[in-house]
Amino acid sequence: MTSDPGSRPPARVAVLLEQTPKRVFASALDWPGWTRSGRDDEAALAALAAYASRYVPVAAAAGYPLHDAGSALEIDVVERAPGTPTTAFGAPDVRADLDARPTDAAEAARLAALVVAAWETLDRITAVAPAELRKGPRGGGRDRDAVVRHVLGSENAYARVIGIRVREPDPGDAAAVAAQRTAIRELLGAPADGAPLAGRKWPPRYAARRIAWHVLDHAWEIEDRTER
Repeated sequence: MTSDPGSRPPARVAVLLEQTPKRVFASALDWPGWTRSGRDDEAALAALAAYASRYVPVAAAAGYPLHDAGSALEIDVVERAPGTPTTAFGAPDVRADLDARPTDAAEAARLAALVVAAWETLDRITAVAPAELRKGPRGGGRDRDAVVRHVLGSENAYARVIGIRVREPDPGDAAAVAAQRTAIRELLGAPADGAPLAGRKWPPRYAARRIAWHVLDHAWEIEDRTER
């Protein structure tokens, strides 16, 4: 699947399809945060392609442009794996074989920068969003501050999975939020051999992808639910 054809050779995007009968996630393995889901493979890949334009500014802000002007993006499914109950529930939960690749200093810095850019995207969007967000089609959905609190709380749980223990920050405590983010950034930004961090289950590449996905998923939710 190729989007926005241009005059230059397409930029290849390696993708994992995480599959369940109810939901499929498509994840760009080298671009933490660029993960979307759909009811089947085709829908998930279409959603991933549709969100390329929203991810491009995130990658650019990190200092790692997704592709050159005038080039296309070629989505290449390099791995398929069965999902888990967590996948079916609504979160990517599968470590790809390619997630076990080592990260040298340059690649670790790149992963960390993309996670930081996801945080900055959330901060930018919440700064201009109203406290009360437009309700979903069934009248539900958290308001802005509740979404931010949920993201920080989940991130604190993710931090524990990779061996970081910091107190869960209150959204209004900028120092505590910064401390949690700094600890995560420093760990992901260190070279690693691709083994699970802290001897648990998440290697750095997967940890970066899961953390950035959750941040951007909710940042874009806030953006979409902001009254215009």
